Amino acid sequence: MEKSATKKWQVVVGMEVHVQPRTRSKMFCRCTNDPFCKNPNAHTCPVCMGLPGSLPVANKEAIKQIMLFGLALNCKIAEYSAFDRKSYFYPDLPKGYQISQYKDPFCTDGELKIGEKTIKINRIHLEEDAGKNFHPEGSDSTLVDLNRAGVPLIELVTEPDIDNAEDARKFCQELQLILRYLKISDADMEKGQMRCEANISLSPFGSKGKARLSGTKVEVKNLNSFKAVERSIEFEIKRQKKLLNRGEEVKAETRGWNENKQATVSQRSKEVASEYRYFPEPDLPPIFIEREEVEALKGELKELPAGFRKRLAEEYGVSGEAIDFLATNKEYGDYFEEVCSELLNWWEDTNSGGEQFPVELYQLAANYILTEIKKYFVKEKIDFKENKCTAENLAELVVMLKHNKINSSAGQTILIRMMEKGSDPSQIAEELDLLQISDEGALEKAIDRVLETQVTAFTDFKSGNEKVLQFLIGQVMKETKGKANPKSVEEIIRRRAQN
Repeated sequence: MEKSATKKWQVVVGMEVHVQPRTRSKMFCRCTNDPFCKNPNAHTCPVCMGLPGSLPVANKEAIKQIMLFGLALNCKIAEYSAFDRKSYFYPDLPKGYQISQYKDPFCTDGELKIGEKTIKINRIHLEEDAGKNFHPEGSDSTLVDLNRAGVPLIELVTEPDIDNAEDARKFCQELQLILRYLKISDADMEKGQMRCEANISLSPFGSKGKARLSGTKVEVKNLNSFKAVERSIEFEIKRQKKLLNRGEEVKAETRGWNENKQATVSQRSKEVASEYRYFPEPDLPPIFIEREEVEALKGELKELPAGFRKRLAEEYGVSGEAIDFLATNKEYGDYFEEVCSELLNWWEDTNSGGEQFPVELYQLAANYILTEIKKYFVKEKIDFKENKCTAENLAELVVMLKHNKINSSAGQTILIRMMEKGSDPSQIAEELDLLQISDEGALEKAIDRVLETQVTAFTDFKSGNEKVLQFLIGQVMKETKGKANPKSVEEIIRRRAQN
């Protein structure tokens, strides 16, 4: 190959994602689906151990979940689907083959939007997982735990529609959210419940059609974090560019990601489908799916992340970082909606003039959740499920701020106490003497005392020095031990300066 140091290349990436669905039992037997059981080989039977004469039976719940996932990604659900044997040898694959799907997957031709880009999904199919190998420290032996063997796996394969590492990461993150919204899987990458693989190739810049796919494909396997997805693709793009620009060939191979070196490393030459010797699984009948079943499943589809983001913006006036946080952390998002419901109830009970609901109350609630509440649970290392601040109490706190009964500093103090004790905000405000001075006469007296000692500063303000105003407000806040309303104080001082 000729040297091409100045040649430009375009990136072609396709993703494969494996997900462990949340089922009670394994894919083809009644063993408990508990791959993280600390007792090795506790959940095994002749079927998942591959003993002669044992017969598999397909897990109906796993099939329902893959179809639900497919519908969420606008896939076509097959009327006819079948399982196949995929032959290869690993010590933790007791049968010597994996029951998977090749020609007739459950779901095909889907798509997922990432920003303005649409990434097409080639297929989603069901298969079984392998077990785990363990290498005891200080020993040359290898032990095998088959608790994971036979656990159901959903595998999703995209078209090669991705052209950069960032979009690949965002695609995987959105898939994780969808899985969690539908409660198909926790999709925890650190636990191996979701594993990503990237297929990367480079072709001459501007190539289209088949020419765009002319580059040699390299697969990076078993990526267990979103950072690893992005960084491994970035590294592989640079590595392949260097090879091509030196006139060298890119080898078709499977590579792994070395987190310590922040580099991909060669593992083996790339397998092709013929090496797996796929053939129909003789012990499992084909599955026929009625249209009525599919329509019934459509009715079970819950709101997806994209729809929730849209509602946060349109119904609640939330934007930017708050949308991302509430949509990504659904437990916080659900809590936010409960608070908004309480705020709306309060408005309907207290407003008799038919005025429009003040959307800033929703925004204030979102801000408290995004900053104070999130920060508290991260700092204290407490699960949000332990939150003692009820939606009703947070709504009451927001209303107290709206009515200037407390200032923002007092609001933060009260909120922490609410999360710790679960107390009512009005009660806390009284106990800690945090209620703002709302009586104008009392404010006038406090301002009088300050202006008597700050004559020069007040004179400077009257002469047009606006910077002095904040100093005077601060002195009044000090005089009232932080209980004055700053806006009310400013209005009174300005009024005094004009007289």
